[in-house]
Amino acid sequence: MDLSSKKLPIILIIILLVILAGQYFYNDSRGGKFIDPETCEIYFKDPQLNTRQYLNEFDSKCLDFKNLNQ
Repeated sequence: MDLSSKKLPIILIIILLVILAGQYFYNDSRGGKFIDPETCEIYFKDPQLNTRQYLNEFDSKCLDFKNLNQ
């Protein structure tokens, strides 16, 4: 396949979209980072045990938003 071909950019875009979709679904099924709405603390949700593991870190945007509402 020639680099100046019109099919090459389309094939590359499709490959990148498939990789991006795969990563999204893989990360979504494994749990992920969440923010506790009451304390603004960041935690991971363990899908096997269905428990929360807090990281002792706080989301600055959430804290700013909570301070504006007070």
